[in-house]
Amino acid sequence: MKPVCLVIGAGAGIGGTVGKRFAQEGYHSVLCRRTDENGLNRLVADIERDGGSASGFLLNAVKPDTLEEQVAAVEADIGPIEVVVFNLGAQVGNRSLKETTYKTFEMGWRMATFGLFRVASAVCPLMEERGSGTILVTSATAAMRGNKGQHSHAAAMGGRRMLCQSLNAEFGPKGIHVAHILIDGSVDAPDTLGKMLGPERFKELRETRGMEHDGLIMPAKVAETYFHIAQQHRSAWTHELDLRAFTDLPWWNH
Repeated sequence: MKPVCLVIGAGAGIGGTVGKRFAQEGYHSVLCRRTDENGLNRLVADIERDGGSASGFLLNAVKPDTLEEQVAAVEADIGPIEVVVFNLGAQVGNRSLKETTYKTFEMGWRMATFGLFRVASAVCPLMEERGSGTILVTSATAAMRGNKGQHSHAAAMGGRRMLCQSLNAEFGPKGIHVAHILIDGSVDAPDTLGKMLGPERFKELRETRGMEHDGLIMPAKVAETYFHIAQQHRSAWTHELDLRAFTDLPWWNH
């Protein structure tokens, strides 16, 4: 039976690419995303074409019981979950306080913080029983710094960071490795940055800053870091790190 890597938020950027990387190393990657079944099927087909093993599921992580049921189904039907990649975004757009409704503010929290709490509540007891496991949590600059128009996002991602620290305090001594990974820059991802900018602006940005310029964060390189963290010896675990392109100013400098 292959070890399982469960990816929550498996788009064409970081999530799906991390799933591919683990599949290359013999994991069965379970890829979950909210929409775009065709895109999900392409990710699974790409992995299988390269000789890997994967499954894909559409999953609305905000709905009650969906995350918990997905964890239970994977454990029952596919195998023990050794690695969870929590890559669910929580960006609700740039909004003033007046434009941020209660529902909008709560939505960011439900995706960023409550979603991680629900996954941890479902998977940590299983990992604790086995004495090992890894939870890799994708985060954002907003976890470290609140900006104008980011009331929901900053509050939600800051909560995500603190939740990772609390999970580490409880489960680290029990053999479960939780890593908070701060993505401090723009990612070369068509279904996140590409959708935000639109096809023409995204193409222009890639041509001027991305590709051979290395000015956009490349998902394949991020995936290398995720896999490395998952393989660390417990005497030298990384609990928090940040990633950015070499041309980007870090969050504390601007």
